[in-house]
Amino acid sequence: MNANLSPLGPAPAGGALGDLSGFEPVPQGLAAGRSDALARRKLVSGVTLLLFDGAPLAAVAQGLSWAGPPFAPDAAFAPLLLQAVLVQIVLKALGGLYPGYGLHPDAALRRSMQAWGGGALVAVSSGWLLMQASAGTLAEVLAAFLLVQLMQLCTGRLGRALLERLGLWGLPVRVTGCPERAAALERFLGENRRYGLLPVRRADEAQVVLWADDALPPPESLAQLRQRHAEVMLVSDLPKLQLSGLQPADHGGSLGLRLCRPADGPSVRLLKRALDLALALPAAVVVLPVVLAAALAIRFIDPGPAFYIQPREGRDGRKIPMLKLRTMYRESERMLQDLLERDPAARAEWQTNFKLRKDPRILPFVGRFLRVSSLDELPQLFNIIRGEMSVVGPRPFPEYHLAAMRPEFRLRRASVVPGLTGLWQISERSEADVALQEQIDGYYLDNRSFWFDLSIIFSTFRAVFRGRGAY
Repeated sequence: MNANLSPLGPAPAGGALGDLSGFEPVPQGLAAGRSDALARRKLVSGVTLLLFDGAPLAAVAQGLSWAGPPFAPDAAFAPLLLQAVLVQIVLKALGGLYPGYGLHPDAALRRSMQAWGGGALVAVSSGWLLMQASAGTLAEVLAAFLLVQLMQLCTGRLGRALLERLGLWGLPVRVTGCPERAAALERFLGENRRYGLLPVRRADEAQVVLWADDALPPPESLAQLRQRHAEVMLVSDLPKLQLSGLQPADHGGSLGLRLCRPADGPSVRLLKRALDLALALPAAVVVLPVVLAAALAIRFIDPGPAFYIQPREGRDGRKIPMLKLRTMYRESERMLQDLLERDPAARAEWQTNFKLRKDPRILPFVGRFLRVSSLDELPQLFNIIRGEMSVVGPRPFPEYHLAAMRPEFRLRRASVVPGLTGLWQISERSEADVALQEQIDGYYLDNRSFWFDLSIIFSTFRAVFRGRGAY
């Protein structure tokens, strides 16, 4: 977010910037650890509340099983009631109600009612269309479902009370911005604990930072806040407290506009790993004949190993053995040095992109074809299967390429698993200099998600087919 694009104007002198001085630099690994801690805390609170929401279903079902005629329901009743409650719980989870931190009461009520309506609609539709249930059975299901909702009001409070007793309810937050407004917001959150945001004094205790001001932080300050905390929230106005001019209605009733780190918890990593294996395992079987045929062609043109392994930087800076089909002569390093020493134009091109459009090291015919088609990268499917790489992520560049990047950005790249393809590959490929590569990879790191990865995978096929920028 760029402060120059905001209609709120520059930060007032002596207010917002002064409060940032107390924030000490936090290493990238510690910042990532805070994100994991935030995810775990939300997960524990959310699962606990979910279980307390499901308890009334078990109670109602057990009570009806003990009841005799005429209260005993028919066979369609139990599956329809179970279906209604499960749909309701899923919709509440998707609506952020587990644990529901930072939501205004009206937003939490609206999302709860929408979840109840969705569960009821699915149950009635399923019973009417699929099970041919009678109107009486459907009425009984809705009545029991309503009873479950009323019981959830009590069990939900019990669940939150238990979490508070165990010290697990609420997120430690740091309030900053305009000093007067920050102090007023701290008082408000202390008096309204149902928001689940607990102000703390020490910056290193906070996983979330709240910005209370009518101006956005300057770009460099906002970047620092996002790096040092798992989540930044630009707080909206409250009924008795004008903070920023933002309105809760503008973003779904949340306490503020949330600026979150890309999700990278255990569940997200498991989903990404499942996607990697689902794609890499069958793809490895399909492309194996192509890889073997390419290997034979390479050995025919330039006898020697058809594959080569080069150490590349993986997640957390660990070295991984990246596997590729060889597309260059075996003496490519010597050939490159000779070329750069005698050709200033080639040297300038290499120092800019670390690529050469007319590279004399590339094997004739097969080498050029493999590089333009990106088939030389196919052996990295086995790196993906081994867990050293992912299908989508920043490319694992050679050491000399990484050395040209800023050290702090190199640390950011190393915070994720490198990929076979990525945003840089589908947009610029070999035509971007180091600065543009940092910008593109930085955009991916800030916005990565399952759907973004899927979009990049689909776009990769189009980029390979066009062949633009590949040499």
